Amino acid sequence: MNRVTLSAIVGIVIIGGSIVFAWGNSSKGLPPPIATIINGTQVIEIDAKGGYSPRVTLAKANMPTILKVKTQGTFDCSSALRIPKIGYGAVLPASGTTEIEIPPQETGSTIQGLCVMGMYNFQVRFN
Repeated sequence: MNRVTLSAIVGIVIIGGSIVFAWGNSSKGLPPPIATIINGTQVIEIDAKGGYSPRVTLAKANMPTILKVKTQGTFDCSSALRIPKIGYGAVLPASGTTEIEIPPQETGSTIQGLCVMGMYNFQVRFN
């Protein structure tokens, strides 16, 4: 194989890999996840490490809700969570799951969770 052919193959692999990586990590066009309903209570799972994921979750209005915030070796500011609308604030454990009860919310309302620095956030939209 000559150098030109080898260079072309390497270039195609690098460009193709970049496109696949960018496409696989893009959330454009995908709908936000929807809360899971278990025994009449909706459950929303959020991962906290270097920010919050997912950033937006859809939930049903006027239902009891449990927010499960999962940490795994989380030592950044996303471990210090505030949810102003419900008066919640706590430093989460470095690893584990913290369950937060959210009272039933009205249709069209949004709850926002923030790190203490306000750098990272997530939203739960109630419809």
